[in-house]
Amino acid sequence: MITLKEKPESSEDITAILNPLVKRWFFSRFREFSLPQAFAVMDIHSRKNVLVSAPTGATKTLTAFLSILNELVDSAQKGILKNKVYCVYVSPLKALNYDIEVNLTVPLAEMEAILQENLGIRVAVRTGDTTPLEKTRMLKEPPHILITTPESLAILLSSTKFVEHLRSVEWVIVDEIHALAENKRGVHLSLSLERLEAITPGMARVGLSATVAPIDEIAKFLVGFAGDEPRDCVIVNVPFIKKIDLQVISPVKSLITTSYDEKQRSMYRLLNEMIQQHTTTLIFTNTRAATERVVHTLKEQYPTLYKDNIGAHHGSLSKEHRRSLEKRMREGRLRAVVSSTSLELGIDIGYIDLVVLLGSPKSVARALQRIGRSGHKLHETTKGRIIVMDRDDLVECSVLLRNALLGKVDRIAIPQNCLDVLSQHIFGISIERKIKDSELFELVKKSYSFHTLSRADFNAVIDYLAGEYIGLEERSVYAKIWHADGMIGKKGKLARVLYMTNVGTIPDETFITVKVGNQAIGQIDESFLERLRRGDVFVLGGEKYEFLHAKGTVAYVNASVYRPPTVPSWFSEMLPLSFDLANDIGIFRRLMSEKLKSKNAMEFLRSYLSVDDNSLQAIYEYMSAQSLYASIPTDRKIIAEHYNEGQKNLYIFHALFGRRVNDALSRAFAYAASRVHHRDFEIGISDNGFYIAAEHPVNIREVVKVLLASDFDSLLKLSLEKTEILRRRFRHVATRGLMILRNYMGRTKRVGRQQVSSMLLLNAVQRLGEQFPLLKEAKREILDDMMDRQNAKSVINMIKDGKIEIEHIETKIPSPFAFNLVVEAHLDLLRIEDKAEFLKRMHQMVMAKIALDKKKSSRIDEFSYEKEWGE
Repeated sequence: MITLKEKPESSEDITAILNPLVKRWFFSRFREFSLPQAFAVMDIHSRKNVLVSAPTGATKTLTAFLSILNELVDSAQKGILKNKVYCVYVSPLKALNYDIEVNLTVPLAEMEAILQENLGIRVAVRTGDTTPLEKTRMLKEPPHILITTPESLAILLSSTKFVEHLRSVEWVIVDEIHALAENKRGVHLSLSLERLEAITPGMARVGLSATVAPIDEIAKFLVGFAGDEPRDCVIVNVPFIKKIDLQVISPVKSLITTSYDEKQRSMYRLLNEMIQQHTTTLIFTNTRAATERVVHTLKEQYPTLYKDNIGAHHGSLSKEHRRSLEKRMREGRLRAVVSSTSLELGIDIGYIDLVVLLGSPKSVARALQRIGRSGHKLHETTKGRIIVMDRDDLVECSVLLRNALLGKVDRIAIPQNCLDVLSQHIFGISIERKIKDSELFELVKKSYSFHTLSRADFNAVIDYLAGEYIGLEERSVYAKIWHADGMIGKKGKLARVLYMTNVGTIPDETFITVKVGNQAIGQIDESFLERLRRGDVFVLGGEKYEFLHAKGTVAYVNASVYRPPTVPSWFSEMLPLSFDLANDIGIFRRLMSEKLKSKNAMEFLRSYLSVDDNSLQAIYEYMSAQSLYASIPTDRKIIAEHYNEGQKNLYIFHALFGRRVNDALSRAFAYAASRVHHRDFEIGISDNGFYIAAEHPVNIREVVKVLLASDFDSLLKLSLEKTEILRRRFRHVATRGLMILRNYMGRTKRVGRQQVSSMLLLNAVQRLGEQFPLLKEAKREILDDMMDRQNAKSVINMIKDGKIEIEHIETKIPSPFAFNLVVEAHLDLLRIEDKAEFLKRMHQMVMAKIALDKKKSSRIDEFSYEKEWGE
């Protein structure tokens, strides 16, 4: 049963369970128990499963370990400390693991100093970086607290010797569980926990999470199922125990009429002022390129203030560079650090008194996670500033701020029934022991991530691993297990080595070389290549290229192209807006639309949003202009806007559902349009909507009819056929599912070779049918993890039920809400400052039309999009 703990324990009751040495140490360092400790320590001491959800810096780690350290110290002093692993701590980051090692060894050393004798409690980290000598030492003297990663835990569970030390584990702690739960590393870990439970029945599970929703689902993910019901878990939810000082700021009065150069100068002036007013400032951008640009520009504009006291931190930098930067932060030698996402999780980076977010973080949970890095100590104020640079960002961040202050956090989605991860674990379990297939099925279904797994899908994975699919052996895909008389076991002498060297879920990524014929002209990210379809146009090095096809790690293009770009080059790095936040912005728009009609909109804005008067006025003017010019799209109204861009018809769907939902909707819509008009279409997506473009007019109403009459799932799956994204994602899935071995006999297969192999295998498995488990999983991953099929289907159903209307409008100039979507499609051909100028010019034309419509002026008919663009 999942229960929410409503009352904390008394300080006296918690103190009473503490060993005298632990009690003396604790109160020498802290005045009192923190709120998470008051709620959770007793239950962890009682061996209950506990999920602790609290903001960054809320003492979650000590909350989890206090009872465990207490038990170990007590056993050590009584001389009954055994030579075994008592506690397994799992986190997604190696850097965090080393921080935890320090955070445990220091208190133990301080207790030993008080006692003046050695307690003999061992703490050690076991990851892929652990040396053979350290591994040998751990076999003889296992750490009482083992610190590891999801991947290393899976390896240890299939080891011949070390697994014996795991047979009586009493606690497992999963840190940053919110970051693991929403991806396949979490799915992988959930099966490892069930494998650990199978050899250590009754171990207590402790989860540590930032503020997250839905919290009861995270609890189920942590503890898994016993039969049809989730195991018992106590939820400790302490969402706001620190003061929050969060503001949305615009660096200029008008985000639409101010020039690009002035906006940039004002932004960097504001950034510099903030940095100078604080000890250490952490700045988050949403892309790695922006991270580098901010550091460079601050150094360039303020050379006397910034030299060695500012740095960039992101995943593309070397591990050594990142570690060096983290060390300098802890030592207080940096005034500012700029990061994309790599410093979101709880790595120890020392004292931060201000966090600045450049642009929307796209979800309330991410905003709280990022700003939570400031005022890291329990009694300090968490201080964050969100700087916005356009009107869409201003509206988005204003609603985000409202939700953050209300404690309304976006829900995360936990992947279900990932058949590639299942394949990997079944192989791992077969290495441990022979097992009945029925027993294995029951073990797998205890995991939250596989509780709804069908027997048919399970059998399909067994058949694949046992080599039952005809034709795969000819492609060098050999059986990895045997399956006979209801029993399963490993096959081949190299099984253990193959498993150990190919464990994990993180795909190998690489850069793609772009070629015209045989001439290389540059590189793009693989994640960008995933988005390309034959005929798409993109910009590289200032020149336009048409995508033809890809082979391995080479993309072949045509240089003779005169059409504008269809996919912006920065697209693959952008964070998607959460569906929940998008929906709340849609609700705000609907309420604002109603208030504009009743003339009390400003009064409503002041009561609804917590932003300054300048921002309120800007939001009012933006909403008012859209309302007067066209109509405001909301959570209940999609606007289909058609206008001519030169020779091209552009159909913009103002559908504020977030990019993952719009990705699914746009593909389904374009596929339906191709059925009606028998040709392909360009598509573009953003968080606020999508567009399709064509040289000939499109019968939108007829396309909508076809879309609503079709099976949405089938339409989406058909839209994936022969796409680059299916080819790339199938490689990821085939590698996770051990169909393609990254490492074999001491050799590593390069990504290019993996991709060539996967393309050959994809052709083979497509002939085997849609139910082949790894093909089925590749499509599920695209539709559910990369896109958001479920929420897209709910939008379609709401349109069918009349809960969402589609309003069709014709415009000569794009409506204000369409500006960003239109211009972003062409951003690679424009200098950024030209984009700002063009937006300003379109705004002026819209405002002129609003004013002149009253006089029935015909001047607006003289507007030429092509002429304006040319200028």
